[in-house]
Amino acid sequence: MSQPSGERAFPLPSQIDAVPGAEGWEEMYPYFSRFQPEDDQRFWFYNSMHFPEVVPAFDGLTSEIPYTAIGANTARLFSFPTTLGIEYRILNGRVYITANPVTDAGKIEERLAHFQERAGHYYANWDRLYDGWQGRIEALIAEIEAVEVPRLGELDDLSVVMESRGYASNHLLRENFHRCIDLYSKMWHHHTEFLMLGYGAYVVFFDFCRQAFPEIGDQTVARMVAGMDVTMYRPDDELKKLAALAVELDLADLFVEGNEPDKVLSGLAGRGDAGRRWLAALEEAKDPWFNVSVGDGFYHHHLSWADDLTVPFAALPRYVEQVRAGEDLTRPTDRLAQERERIADEYRALLGSDDEKAAFDQMLGLCRQVFPYIESHKFYCEHWFTTRFFQRIRAFGALLADRGVLAEADDVFHLRHPEVEDALADVQLAWASGGKELGARHWQPIVARRKEIVEALSRWSPPPALGPVPDSMNDPAVQMLWGVTDETITTWLGGEELDEHTVRGYAASPGVVEGVARVLMSVNDIGSIREGEVLVCPVTAPSWGPVFGKIAAAVSDIGGSMSHAAIVAREYGMPAVVGTGQATAKIRTGDRLRVDGDRGVVTILR
Repeated sequence: MSQPSGERAFPLPSQIDAVPGAEGWEEMYPYFSRFQPEDDQRFWFYNSMHFPEVVPAFDGLTSEIPYTAIGANTARLFSFPTTLGIEYRILNGRVYITANPVTDAGKIEERLAHFQERAGHYYANWDRLYDGWQGRIEALIAEIEAVEVPRLGELDDLSVVMESRGYASNHLLRENFHRCIDLYSKMWHHHTEFLMLGYGAYVVFFDFCRQAFPEIGDQTVARMVAGMDVTMYRPDDELKKLAALAVELDLADLFVEGNEPDKVLSGLAGRGDAGRRWLAALEEAKDPWFNVSVGDGFYHHHLSWADDLTVPFAALPRYVEQVRAGEDLTRPTDRLAQERERIADEYRALLGSDDEKAAFDQMLGLCRQVFPYIESHKFYCEHWFTTRFFQRIRAFGALLADRGVLAEADDVFHLRHPEVEDALADVQLAWASGGKELGARHWQPIVARRKEIVEALSRWSPPPALGPVPDSMNDPAVQMLWGVTDETITTWLGGEELDEHTVRGYAASPGVVEGVARVLMSVNDIGSIREGEVLVCPVTAPSWGPVFGKIAAAVSDIGGSMSHAAIVAREYGMPAVVGTGQATAKIRTGDRLRVDGDRGVVTILR
């Protein structure tokens, strides 16, 4: 790989070598997602937070649609003064992004006037508008749950004729598939409606604190809004109830570290009324609270707890043990709330005027009002809705497999969504004519080749960034969510000399602990985590919360002080260092670590 000229530069997109065995990968994604020659002049970074793996062809929709919605809300609806939207490109199956700033002073002032009117309306009426959002998102979930895949029998159902419906069931194949795509797009617009405003309120408060208190750390600002009771933690709360019930019903012996879910379930089935009561409670908790993905809702193969019980059942032995010991399983929300008041009082006292104190109180109050949404929305959007979305697409895949077009249901995720429509049209025509679908000889070789491409691309190590380095990385949202700062870029370029036993990142959650490392490169391996280990991973998802109760600390490659991993770690009162950029490369499973969540330093002791 050749390098661009200049000291501070990453490889240009055009200079990335082809991956052997992955020739033709570009066909998996739409033309507008590929790097263009002019993109060499811009800085891009790898969004490994949301896309830590190769993106299969259908899953390319999970970058296209979210960035469509994010940009529409920030740039066109609420007119954020200093930023437009996010552009994305896919290179060798990996998603790179760049933010489009507004730099013209006159344009910023013009946009600010619109922002104050539009965002001000939302901030002033937050609770009422949020209630409206809640109703809309639950209605969308009901809609996606109601989408059906038509059954195509020898004859259409008699009711179609007797009720004079006017169209045969094969018409519904593409209409209902389209409905899924349209609902997914609408969900993401709802998703970002409040989200960017939540970040906006925090960014304003963050900037105020950095100017008023130059020495204040990112974590200290974040701790002033900690101690939230949000919906995203409800699945974990349901697990704790199930653990308590297991103890009450004398079933604790079945929940043993390392025991596989199937073995536990079969054991429960043989325990009479007690086992039946526990299984009934499990089924009640599943809908909706187990519709939470083991990932972050961007990959079809990151299954929900309801589809794969590995994650919740990995957490249950620890919870059962804690209940038997009489320990308190609740998160330290009250302690965090007291601590946030203490910190806020200390910094308020440092302000020189009543006006400054009033501004501080107003901004902090708004942050606390809007910030719970930043976590709560994830359950409804990335998890509950998206779980149902992928289940519906998989059902269309099952129909294509039943009709012989695809070899198996999940092969549908190796087709782009317009290609799925073509495959469904093939079925529509064959059923209507009495002929045979022609798609097997067309699609099955394409799917087989794309599986080979995904496997080849998974062996590629993507650069953390591409293109020329900007003079300054001062976008606070990029800093707080992804942890990309001037210091991060220096580390990526190898400019910071650290010994081989030290990893630096963001001090995301306070505390210092020692423990043995468990390096997980895939969410699918989360069941292997053992009590007291230090989780080391590219990125965590909020749905990993239950295993936070059994680990000593968390360390991630990506993430800033307001990333979901950082927020969850603080709410669970567990030390964390995020945004290291290199933890998974330098640390091995079995290494003994010291994690300093106060300073953002991880030391490999042996």
